Amino acid sequence: MLLFLPLTQAANYTARKVVLDGVEVVQLTDAARHIEVSIAVSFGNMAYSFKADGKDVFCSPSLSPGELKTKPTLCSIPFLAPWANRVDTNDYWLNDKKYLLNPGLGNIRPDRNNLASHGFLMRSAAWTLVSFRADKNSASSTSRLEFWKHPEMMAQFPFAHTITMTYRLANGALEVETTLQNQSADPMPVAIGFHPCYQVHDAPRDQWKVHLAARDHLVLTNALVPTGERKPLEYADPIPMKGVQFDDLFSNLVRGPDGRAQFWLEGTKERVTVAYGPKYQVAVVYAPSRSDTVCFEPMSAITNAFSQAHAGAYKELQSIPAGGQWKESFWVTPTGF
Repeated sequence: MLLFLPLTQAANYTARKVVLDGVEVVQLTDAARHIEVSIAVSFGNMAYSFKADGKDVFCSPSLSPGELKTKPTLCSIPFLAPWANRVDTNDYWLNDKKYLLNPGLGNIRPDRNNLASHGFLMRSAAWTLVSFRADKNSASSTSRLEFWKHPEMMAQFPFAHTITMTYRLANGALEVETTLQNQSADPMPVAIGFHPCYQVHDAPRDQWKVHLAARDHLVLTNALVPTGERKPLEYADPIPMKGVQFDDLFSNLVRGPDGRAQFWLEGTKERVTVAYGPKYQVAVVYAPSRSDTVCFEPMSAITNAFSQAHAGAYKELQSIPAGGQWKESFWVTPTGF
């Protein structure tokens, strides 16, 4: 069942709120460029569809928002917080204090090695729509999650904070802006990320090419946790994807004059470019051989950053002072679709 609710429209841009299968959805449209983005606010605030000239830029199983709830799978653009990737034990250290995870609460997602993976907000219903609007320059949707109001969240990561996320469609690109407001009395570390899955349609996977905007390739254990060793990037540029798969971590990103690091996936003419803002310092690249997708994952920190930083092996962990905020964006631009 689709229920249409109010919309805002200006020039080529439209922002519309609908209820689809009982899920609150915001649709952002750029009519001039034939782009439409759909965001399931009450399902992890996930942008689950990004269509350019009718073709989905996200690798998605074409599930409706209702089906995403009943058949959860890794697709589209899930948000990973309060940590991305893995925590290597059931405890971690922050600000010289040891914190314990509580698997019994049921909100931690274990990976195949039974490590706490990707935080617990990927499918959260705790998001509230703040605004949706369109003007002559863009269409946008802003939602908020008040982490501090949820005891089951605070029990796993005891830092009171509020997350505000804005999807903004402008000039042919989708910007994903995330703001963290630290409301706790202690500095709050930042180890968030996203797991977007991308595809192109005009060539088979064996003919795809990717560009990695990084200098360093981090060595991982079999459990995909950094060993502390880094080596120079060893791939051709661009990398032909025939026979190639990735589940790798990269740092020391190559940035342009605007401070952004640009990764891209290309077919024959279609290309998806993902630009990381300066505070996204790490890239996970995931491209399993069994799937026609490439994931360029913006990360604020390396895998297992909390424990690595406490051990002195990772010096770049960002932190928000008490009462302060952290804000950063990444941009997804499809061309040739």
